[in-house]
Amino acid sequence: MKGLNNNEVLNSRKKYGTNSITKTKKNSFLKLLLESLADPIIRILLIALAIKVLFLFKSFDIYETIGILIAVFLASFISSISEYGSEEAFNRLQEESSKIKAKVWRNNKLKEIPIEEIVVGDYVSLLNGDKIPADGYLIEGKLKVDESSLNGEKKETKKESIKSGIPTSHNKVYRGSVVYSGEATIIVTDVGDNTLYGNVAKELQDAEPPSPLKLRLRGLAKVISKIGYMGAVLVSLSYLFAVVVIQNNFDKELIIHTLTNFKVMSSYVIYALTLSVTIIVVAVPEGLPMMITLVLSSNMKRMLKDNVLVRKLVGIETSGSLNVLLTDKTGTLTKGQLEVTKIIDPSLRVTNTLNDDILNNLYYNNDSKNTENKIIGGNITDRALLSFVKNKKVKPYNIIKKEIFDSNKKYSSVLLDNDTTYFKGAFEVLLDKCLFKNVNNKKEIFLKRDIVKSKISDLTNKGIRVLILAHGDKDTLQDLVFDGIVCIKDELRSEAKEGIRLIKSAGIHPIMITGDNINTAKSIAKEVGIIDEEDDICLTSDELKSLSNDDIKRIILKTKVIARALPSDKSRLVNILEDMNLIVGMTGDGVNDAPALKKANVGFAMGSGTEVAKEAADIIILDNNILSISKAVLYGRTIFKSIRKFIIYQLTVNMCALVLSIVGPFIGINTPITIIQMLWLNMIMDTFAGLAFSFEPPLKEYMKEPPKEKNEPIINNYMYTEILITGLYSALLCIFFLKSPLIKLFIRNDPKYLMTAYFALFIFMGICNSFNARSQRLNIIGNITKNKVFLATIAFIIIVQIYLIYNGGDLFRTYGLHAREFAFVLLLSFTVIPVDFLRKIYLRKKHFHTGV
Repeated sequence: MKGLNNNEVLNSRKKYGTNSITKTKKNSFLKLLLESLADPIIRILLIALAIKVLFLFKSFDIYETIGILIAVFLASFISSISEYGSEEAFNRLQEESSKIKAKVWRNNKLKEIPIEEIVVGDYVSLLNGDKIPADGYLIEGKLKVDESSLNGEKKETKKESIKSGIPTSHNKVYRGSVVYSGEATIIVTDVGDNTLYGNVAKELQDAEPPSPLKLRLRGLAKVISKIGYMGAVLVSLSYLFAVVVIQNNFDKELIIHTLTNFKVMSSYVIYALTLSVTIIVVAVPEGLPMMITLVLSSNMKRMLKDNVLVRKLVGIETSGSLNVLLTDKTGTLTKGQLEVTKIIDPSLRVTNTLNDDILNNLYYNNDSKNTENKIIGGNITDRALLSFVKNKKVKPYNIIKKEIFDSNKKYSSVLLDNDTTYFKGAFEVLLDKCLFKNVNNKKEIFLKRDIVKSKISDLTNKGIRVLILAHGDKDTLQDLVFDGIVCIKDELRSEAKEGIRLIKSAGIHPIMITGDNINTAKSIAKEVGIIDEEDDICLTSDELKSLSNDDIKRIILKTKVIARALPSDKSRLVNILEDMNLIVGMTGDGVNDAPALKKANVGFAMGSGTEVAKEAADIIILDNNILSISKAVLYGRTIFKSIRKFIIYQLTVNMCALVLSIVGPFIGINTPITIIQMLWLNMIMDTFAGLAFSFEPPLKEYMKEPPKEKNEPIINNYMYTEILITGLYSALLCIFFLKSPLIKLFIRNDPKYLMTAYFALFIFMGICNSFNARSQRLNIIGNITKNKVFLATIAFIIIVQIYLIYNGGDLFRTYGLHAREFAFVLLLSFTVIPVDFLRKIYLRKKHFHTGV
C-alpha cells in the first residue's frame, strides 16, 4: 500500500487542517490575577482605596492604605497562583495523551507518527489495543471496537471494510474509540475539529453557570456595601452637623458664615470624607477574599491526597451544595471491567476446583491472548475468562478447529487434538443441547433442566451475566455434556455502597445514568443502595424522551435510574434540574459526557476518562471512585462552614469598630487604637485568622446536614445574631472600659496604662471571640485538636501580644501592666464567651437553627 507522499500530505494539511483538537485558551497568570480583582469585596476595597489616594491627599493615611493594598494583593495573588498551579497540574495529567502515535502508510512505507500529524487521505493501520486517531472508514479487514468513550455503551461494535457505495456506520470508525480485536486499514476522512470527537469539544466553549459561592459573595458585598455606605453618610452628616451647627450654638449668622467660608468648609468636607472612607473600610471584611483563597487552596492540596484533583477552585465549595448527582455506573460505581465471580458446577454448587474440561474450555475456547502477562485481543468476555485461568495449570493441546463467538448463533467452540469439542455461550442455546451432565468427571443423564434455568434466572436478575460451559465428542451441537455455569459481572467497587450512603445522608439525590439495559441497571442500583424504596422510578432513554420537561420535573426527585441513556439525555437532565434552581453534579469519562460536564454546576471527570471530558470538568476523580466524590462533597461543606466562621469572627470585630467609629466622636473617643496598633489588629483579623480558619477539619457529621439552598445568603440568621450581639457587647465593653470611673479601681490612673490595657482588651476579646466563631456548640473547644494550625496561630498571637504589651514602647503606645491589671483585662475579655454561651442557649430553647 503506497499511502500519501510528502507533497500530498502538505496539500491535505493545507486544505483540511491538522489533526489537533482546538483547546480552550488557557488563562495566563496575569489574566487570572486581573479576573480575581473582580471579586465583589475587593471591588469595594479598591473604591475606598481610590478615594483615599485621589481625594484625601491632605490627610493621606499611609499605613491604612498600605494595609488595604496588602489585603487586596495577597488575596488576588494567592487565588491566581493556586488556580494557575491547579491548571498546570491538569496539563501535566494530559501530557500522556499527546504522546500517542499511529501507524500510517507514507511513501510506500509503514511508519509511526504522532496523531497530530495525520491528515485527510492517510491510510492508517490498526491492530488490537490501538486507539483510533481520526475519523475514517475501513478499506481492508475487520474490527471490533470499543466506542464507549463516544456513546457510553461498554460493548464491542463490529466494523467491516466498505464493499462499494457510501460508507455506513458498519464501515466507519471514530477518533477516541479503541480496537478490541481484529486488524484493518482505514482511510482518514476527517481530522481535528471536524471529527466527531472534535465537534463535541467545540460545545465546551459555552459560558459556565456562576458558582453558588460567587452568587452568595455578591449578595454579601451588597449587604456590606449598604451598611458601609449608610454608616459613611451618617457619620459624615453627623460630623458636619456637629462642626457647623452645634459648634456655632445654632446661631444662624455663624452657621451661614461657616458655610460660605470655602477654606474652612473644604477642610470640614475633606475630613468628613476621610471619616466616611474609614467607616467603609471598617465595615468591609478586608481579609475575606484572602481567607476564601486560603481555605480553597489549602483544601485543594489536602483533596489531592484523597485522589481529587481540583481544576477550578470554586468547584470545591460548590460540591458541598449539591442537590442532585448524576452518576455513571461503569468505572464509578463498578470496577469498569468484567470479572469471573464464580463457577457453578452441574449440581448448582459454587466450585473452586476446576476440572480439565472447564479449564480447557475457558483457556482454548478463547480469542484473547496472554502476552507478557498482559491480556490482549478478543472481546471483553474472553479477556475476563482468560484472566481468570491465566495462572492455572492447563494441559497443552493443539487447536484443530475454532469458531469464534457470533452474536447470531450466540456461542463459540474449539476442537482440540484430544478429540473433544468445547462449547461456551448463551444458556438458551446450549442448555437444551446437553443430554448429560458432568458429575465428578463422570457423565450422568441431565434430567432437571428447569431447576438449572431457575437458578440462571435468579443470577441474571441480580445483574450477573451467565455462560454455559459444555463439551462433546462431536463437532456439532448434539448430545453435549453440561460442565457448569460461568458467572461474570462488572463488580461493584468495594467503596461504592459507602460512597452512595454518604451522598444520600448528605441530602443529595443520586441518579444512575447508564447504557445498560433496564434490568441490569435496576439490579446494580439496588445493590449499591441507589434504589431503596418500592416507588423509586427507573426509566429507559425512550421513556424519558416521551416525557415533557414539566413531566420530568414532577418525577425527577423520585427517579433513580436512566437506562440505555444517550448523551443528549444527560445534557437535558442537567438543564431541567438547573431550571428547578437545583445545584447539579455530573460524573463522566467519555467524549459524550463532556457537554453535560460543562453545563453542570460541578463536573466530575474520571481520571481514566478522555481528555475532552477532563477539559470540561471542574474536578477530576483520579481513582474513578464514587467515595472520592463523597469526600469532595465533605470538603466543600467544610470550606463553606470555614468561610462562615471567618465571616462571623471578622464582622463581629468590624461591628465593634463600626459602633466605636460612629459613637466615639460624640463621647470623646476619637482614636482609641493607633495606626500601628491597627496594622497589628488587621494582621490578626486578615492573615492569621484567615490561616487559622482555613484548616478547620472535615467532620463526617456535616454529611448529615441537608444541602444549602442555591439562593441561601452567605450570612444566615444564626450568624446575624452572633455578629450583632457579640459585636455590640464588645463595643459597649470598650466604651465602658474607656469612660467608666470604676475601671480606675483596677487600672492605674494614668492614660498610658489605661490605653495599654485597652489595646490588650481589644486583642484578647478578638482571641476569645475566635473560639466562639469556630463552633456553634456550647462546648467551644470541641474538635479543637483537629485544627492544629488554629491552636498554633492563637498561641503565636498571644505570645506576640504579651511581648508588645511589655516591650512595645512609644511605637505601639504600650508601657506594660501589673499582674493584677493584666488579669483584670483577661477577665473582661473572657466575658464575650459567656455572653455568646447565653445566646446559644436562648436560640436552642427557641428551636432556632443553630449552625453555620
